[in-house]
Amino acid sequence: MTGGGSLLIRDIHTLATMDARNTVLHGAFIYVEDGAIRRMGTRLPKTLRPERTLCAPYSIAIPGLVNTHHHLYQTLTRALPAAANVELFDWLRTLYPLWARLDEEALHTAALVGMAELMLSGCTTTTDHHYVFPRGREKMIDAEIQAARRIGIRFHPTRGSMSVGQSRGGLPPDSVVQDEEEILADSERLIRKYHDPSPGAMLRIALAPCSPFSVSPELMRATAELAARHGVRLHTHLAETRDEEAYCVRCFGRRPLDLLSDVGWMSDGTWLAHGIWFNRREVARLGRARVGIAHCPTSNMRLGSGTAPALALRRAGSPVGLGVDGSASNDSSHMLAEARQALLLNRLTHGAAALHVEEALRMATVEGARCLGRDDIGALAPGKRADIALFDLRAAGYSGAADAVSALLLCAPARVDTLVVEGRVVVESGQLRTLRLEPVLKSHRQMAARLVKAKPLF
Repeated sequence: MTGGGSLLIRDIHTLATMDARNTVLHGAFIYVEDGAIRRMGTRLPKTLRPERTLCAPYSIAIPGLVNTHHHLYQTLTRALPAAANVELFDWLRTLYPLWARLDEEALHTAALVGMAELMLSGCTTTTDHHYVFPRGREKMIDAEIQAARRIGIRFHPTRGSMSVGQSRGGLPPDSVVQDEEEILADSERLIRKYHDPSPGAMLRIALAPCSPFSVSPELMRATAELAARHGVRLHTHLAETRDEEAYCVRCFGRRPLDLLSDVGWMSDGTWLAHGIWFNRREVARLGRARVGIAHCPTSNMRLGSGTAPALALRRAGSPVGLGVDGSASNDSSHMLAEARQALLLNRLTHGAAALHVEEALRMATVEGARCLGRDDIGALAPGKRADIALFDLRAAGYSGAADAVSALLLCAPARVDTLVVEGRVVVESGQLRTLRLEPVLKSHRQMAARLVKAKPLF
């Protein structure tokens, strides 16, 4: 999908640009041509002749939200009782056997549902960390790429991998791990077939060995070398739990971040999921290297994993974006809710003045874009891509609010009213315009029931 034609959004009640000054405009307009913002401001030129005009006198417009960590396939295993009240390692041991039953059709459908949920929450760009490849299911990333193209979201899939199964001391069952040469070959195939490094790209590939307890250091190092050859980014889980830290010390004789450094990952081309158990020295090292962090507060709270030092990492120089994480550890893919959760958790930890609403929104937009290596999204300005989320301030949950920007995160998370991706209206009046969602949801519920061998809710 590419942007086409021209679009004018006028009379915008409140426009939060997320520029360096957090500029907010009132009674504003945005003019879009060919997927990019061409003009914006408060004085609408009479010479504009857009192909389509939207009026937004009751809306707040913000840059489309950027989700920096997800596992879309997990929408098929939400709210599973056996995994509802356990921590990460036991949670994984419970779910790995179920995920071993995945196929490309199930992943395609799961991705559509997760992407729809993200878009309806104001998200225009998402990554996905897919690392489960059951025997004979080599085209899983291809399946979710087709889902992204079908629904119209900007997509950064990461080719995940697991190569160390239980028989070699790892956590995943051997049925879902792959040979390391096979992993590297498929990673290169995906880059050559799909990766688009050009400005405004709708699709970029990254490489993402799953975690220190599911891949070898040799694979981590080889993946870094492959990424450097092709100019793509690196992603992995790191420092999520104390169990992971103990595993690294026992198996490798070093802490997770030292392991990461040894295999050549300490650069601004890397972003990490979670990053909870870094000490002060490690936070400083990450900041100097400009390594990005996908802060996943809801998942971390749900699994009792801990609280990431997000504010310290930002001060040190790391871009800190937000991730909804897998729908089996968050059970939701609502990016506006995740931004609110980040605001509240960090205030609980550090005090009410420690993180302002505007800064939490920056994490969900500008800093998320930086984690993904993008400077063409995450803010609204001439020259940026036209990824725009508009929320209707007439909703009951906003009634009585004195400030529209504060209301977005201090009031209950709302459904987006209008969503524009690359200049294309993909959500209008709170409804997806690119996909008939109900048949997809029906198929998704049936697939989920088969996967977990349970009766569907309805």
